[in-house]
Amino acid sequence: MGHMAKGMRLLAALAAVLVIGAAAGAAASGWWLGHPLTLAQPSVELSIESGATPRDIAQAWVDAGVRTDARWLYAWFRFSGQARRIRAGSYEIHSGVTPRTLLETLVEGRERMLTVRFTEGWTLRQLRQALADAPELRHLTSEWDDARLMQELGEPGVPAEGRFFPDTYAYTRGVSDLAVLRRAHTAMRHKLAAAWADRAEDLPLKSPDEVLILASIVEKETGLASDRGHVAGVFVNRLRIGMPLQTDPSVIYGMGEAFDGNLRKRDLQTDTPYNTYTRRGLPPTPIALPGMASLQATVRPERTKALYFVARGDGSSVFSQTLNEHNRAVNRYQRGQP
Repeated sequence: MGHMAKGMRLLAALAAVLVIGAAAGAAASGWWLGHPLTLAQPSVELSIESGATPRDIAQAWVDAGVRTDARWLYAWFRFSGQARRIRAGSYEIHSGVTPRTLLETLVEGRERMLTVRFTEGWTLRQLRQALADAPELRHLTSEWDDARLMQELGEPGVPAEGRFFPDTYAYTRGVSDLAVLRRAHTAMRHKLAAAWADRAEDLPLKSPDEVLILASIVEKETGLASDRGHVAGVFVNRLRIGMPLQTDPSVIYGMGEAFDGNLRKRDLQTDTPYNTYTRRGLPPTPIALPGMASLQATVRPERTKALYFVARGDGSSVFSQTLNEHNRAVNRYQRGQP
């Protein structure tokens, strides 16, 4: 009986230690949840992509400048039961934020998410104007030229045109426009890489950059979504045989502010790096933001023998294999001749 009594006392002591330890742990965790986090700078920005896991998000905050153990943040996200409610978007937090208020921000809490939309077919100039007009963004990049912007995004020397994925981006008030641009830039890199990996074997395009350039032309030339693959097929056919692309949107892009809304014969005959009537092959850069559908159509174009197309006037196009057929279509749909 003496041994049993000693055993019972030992178990009771261990239980007491565990209870005290649990209470101490709970007190410590409660203090941590309500205590301001240490930040590397007065404010820290982070963009969270759709599909990011709670573990990824916790580590991303630490990488961005929140000086705490990522495992603690991850455990808090999971323990709270709200991890799945964290919203994709661009965020900014300031000194004084606690783990508790950080999570409130991520699941909406006190912050009202605002949005800015980048539309397929826009130029970089239009995109930057949309950023300038977006409410409650901090305009960090408004005075930067394109070269400075791409340097900050980690691609010095790369042309900025076409490098941002057209989509709707959510952000919290006070976030910098650079955070939104970084997210759109990352999205385009990922979308382009996915398209390149899925390309047809016989595609006459040598790199993802060439895909991006042609996809931007396909984006500008497609009036009806169902024609997109056919339009891409025409341009791919022309590249295969060394025929000039002869695409008006590229000529117009090369004219810049000199374009007054009317494309004249002399414009088609004036050589610029973007004049696809006077020069064969692709222009030197994209001419607009291509969407995912245009990227996919470019890497897997429709199999066609057509070398020409002309707009009907209702958004759709007429495709032709020969120049005679094309001229008849132009006369009918562009000149109103029977």
